[in-house]
Amino acid sequence: MALNNQGKIIVLWSVFLFGILFHTQLGLMPLFYGESVAMSGTKGVANVFDLWLMLGFFALPMIAIVGTAFINSKRYKVIHFGLTLFYLVMNFLHVIFDLLVKPIAWYQITLMVIVLIVGILLNLLAFQWMRENVKYKQQGKQLLSHDS
Repeated sequence: MALNNQGKIIVLWSVFLFGILFHTQLGLMPLFYGESVAMSGTKGVANVFDLWLMLGFFALPMIAIVGTAFINSKRYKVIHFGLTLFYLVMNFLHVIFDLLVKPIAWYQITLMVIVLIVGILLNLLAFQWMRENVKYKQQGKQLLSHDS
């Protein structure tokens, strides 16, 4: 079964979302061995703003999956491409910052690099999908100019 760009983008967003969810899950694994995963300097109460940010970070890919399945407008494609750029930059920075944490959790770095590669593919496909309308318009103009 051959997928068009929309289908491929939905698949990549799904893999991307699984990757960032698994990154969070992997960070919690030490709990099963009696280790603390609490951030240093915290007072045992989660910052509500941070929780809303995390919700947004996970919810936007879910919204993008649904939007990509149902919306095919130029405006959506441009916004979607911007969203893929945002996540690409955020994940690149996250890999860099995780490399600065001692000791380096190489299993997390490996996962984040995989997510980063998926993000690059997602970004490239989003760009191609965004450019599809332009390509079809140019082909239509060429057909019209050949007919006259």
